[in-house]
Amino acid sequence: MTAAAVQTHLVEVEFKGNRRAFFTWAGEAPPPARAAVIVQVERGEDLGRVHATGELAEKRKAGTTHGKASPNELPRVVRLATKAEIETAVRLRADEDAVRRAALEIVRELKLDMKVSDAEWQWDRRRLTCYFTAEERVDFRQLVRQLEKRFGARVHMWHIGVRDEARRLDGIGRCGRQFCSSAWLPELRPVKSSSAKDQRLSTLNPAQISGTCGRLMCCLRYEHEFYVQSRKRFPKEGKVLETAVGEEKVVSNDIFRDQVTLRTAAGEYRTIPLNQLKRELGDSSVPVDDEPTHDDDTAEESEIVTLARAESPKAAAPRERERAPRAERPARPERPERGERAERPERPERPARAERPARPERPARAERTERVERPAVPAPPRQTAPPTAASVPTPDLEEDDDEGEETEDATSSGDSAEASTDGGADARKRGRRRRGRRGGRRGRGGNTGNPGSDGGGAPGGAPSGPPSTN
Repeated sequence: MTAAAVQTHLVEVEFKGNRRAFFTWAGEAPPPARAAVIVQVERGEDLGRVHATGELAEKRKAGTTHGKASPNELPRVVRLATKAEIETAVRLRADEDAVRRAALEIVRELKLDMKVSDAEWQWDRRRLTCYFTAEERVDFRQLVRQLEKRFGARVHMWHIGVRDEARRLDGIGRCGRQFCSSAWLPELRPVKSSSAKDQRLSTLNPAQISGTCGRLMCCLRYEHEFYVQSRKRFPKEGKVLETAVGEEKVVSNDIFRDQVTLRTAAGEYRTIPLNQLKRELGDSSVPVDDEPTHDDDTAEESEIVTLARAESPKAAAPRERERAPRAERPARPERPERGERAERPERPERPARAERPARPERPARAERTERVERPAVPAPPRQTAPPTAASVPTPDLEEDDDEGEETEDATSSGDSAEASTDGGADARKRGRRRRGRRGGRRGRGGNTGNPGSDGGGAPGGAPSGPPSTN
């Protein structure tokens, strides 16, 4: 074999759990598909099977996620695997279930919030990879130490999502077939709920459009383009068309059987093929294509709507709008040249206002008469008796409204002889005891005959005002 005959081929190798990677093969021809090969990895060697070679491998490397993430210098395929090496790989696969159970026991002991989904041995037993799912970040350092001590190999923990978990474990979907992600789907991409709406699927019950993993089914994404392109050939639902029967409304479209359901104004339904509808609309020459001729979503009804308008009697008659002639506007007056002001017409004089009659003079106010002073009413005579200890009256206290304090006037009448007696002394003592009470006793021992008086008199029965001259 000459050096010129040796070529380098790109090979895609598949491992357990649909894990794939790209390698180089040096030889005249690439290895056959599904052949077991020993490949070079980061720490040692591993065993896998050939998935794609040649142009297919080149195309997948440029269009898949794991292909774009491949290093610039790809590892190489060492050799084809022997029968003994294949048997060694089978024994390792049988032992991986026991490894996963042992990891689950340690997780329960450490009370970690995580789920160990799968375990994978490297072919040379130098590396053990554990795949797990968790909603939050988990500190699994203690778990790794115990696993390395128990199995004597380097342990790698790999956090994956629920979609990747379903892809690794594989299973049967709602359609009764193998998971698309495990069978043929090259990579997992996010799925939006708008894809289900475009396919006329109800989003009220998410369980009907969700897969085993609990997320939206992967087929909603890769089938979305088929539904969009197929519906471009059909009239829009809810559109009113002018057919051979008359005006009919499009109720629904069946893109798999190429049928359209219509409803008349009287409420009668009929289901006809799409090509018959086009013939009724006058479009028998246009074939029914699987792919639309327009890429714009807004032109999905361009052909059918145009034909419906052409068949309509309203569209057949030319639309002539009779426009009334515009009324002639009066000519504008010529403007004066700049610098010259046009003379304004004189304003007519306004009529003078009528004079108002003078107001009558008000009569002068009558002069007020002077108030006549009323004669003072003489106070009734009061009998005086020599004071005794038992008959001395209690002194009255006057209230000063302005100051709010009570004052005691023992000698306001100038009668010093009566104030110097024992009865007067006792009265002063009683007055001191009653000081501080508000109001006092009004109307006792005073001049009650004078209506202008305050009612409080001097002690000893003497009048508080000047003596009457009458």
